[in-house]
Amino acid sequence: MEYRYLGNSGLKVSEIALGSWLTYGKAVEDQTAEACIHKAYELGINFFDTANAYEGGQAEKVLGKALKSYDRSSLVVATKVFFPMGAGPNDSGLSRKHIIEQCDASLKRLGMDYIDLYQCHRFDENVPVEETLLALDDLVKQGKILYAGVSEWTGAQIEKAAGFAKEWRLHPLISNQPIYNMIERYIEEEVIAVSEQNGLGQIVFSPLAQGVLTGKYKPNTDIPANSRAANDCTNMVINSYFDERVLMTVSRLNDFALDHGMKLSQLALAWILRQPNVSSAIIGASRPDQIEENVKAVEIELTENMLNEIESILEPIKDFHPAR
Repeated sequence: MEYRYLGNSGLKVSEIALGSWLTYGKAVEDQTAEACIHKAYELGINFFDTANAYEGGQAEKVLGKALKSYDRSSLVVATKVFFPMGAGPNDSGLSRKHIIEQCDASLKRLGMDYIDLYQCHRFDENVPVEETLLALDDLVKQGKILYAGVSEWTGAQIEKAAGFAKEWRLHPLISNQPIYNMIERYIEEEVIAVSEQNGLGQIVFSPLAQGVLTGKYKPNTDIPANSRAANDCTNMVINSYFDERVLMTVSRLNDFALDHGMKLSQLALAWILRQPNVSSAIIGASRPDQIEENVKAVEIELTENMLNEIESILEPIKDFHPAR
């Protein structure tokens, strides 16, 4: 495993992180989830990402239980706050009240004394960014969190927050967690540049486009019966990828990967890690062997010629924007 600094901080995270969205606490049995977490740690993954809203806190409980057997200092544990955790008027968002209360609740579910990285799961248009940042700064001062980050914030939102933190001499944001893969590349337009200027690193989710970039979905064929797409027909994110241009492009990428002695999933992860501003790519796993396969991506070095050829393959979907 290789490690990178998270933004301009001194925190080192594994280039591959293990996430728990759509898996732990829901689609994957707890025993299997724990086996995946143990395999990840065994392979050198030190970075584990979750969120309070994943299955109403159940994912945090599963992760915390599995990590209890390891030295806490060897782990980097990240969770998030924003989405509703109840029906009350203050049970969501980025108000000081919700942030402080949910941090305590996450610590209890994780069974930990502190959170390494506490992230704002989305931007809150209804709360002054100053209120949010001051609450996060207080949590750092209290030792409940070590660092703060955001997720899916725009370049303008990141710039505004970073400017306020600098002006008020608050602990800076060190990360942004956006969706990023060969199909969805919006962060290349502005977010990466703004993040670099303000010391944030990217922790990208859905690097394999929810399985589409594994090659399991073929053009002009039925969706595999045991796949995520078949078992979650309401998932707008994955359904949006079933565009003929996308599937044809993925088929060409798969051929390219095989011609170069790797699997498409490994190529997709190596392609993401080519980007210096990316600190880590979050994978999901329902089986330990999937993690073993994916971590091999850190050993792959894509040459300039390979990158140019990949860019040529991706050209037909350059203007593709998945429905949200």
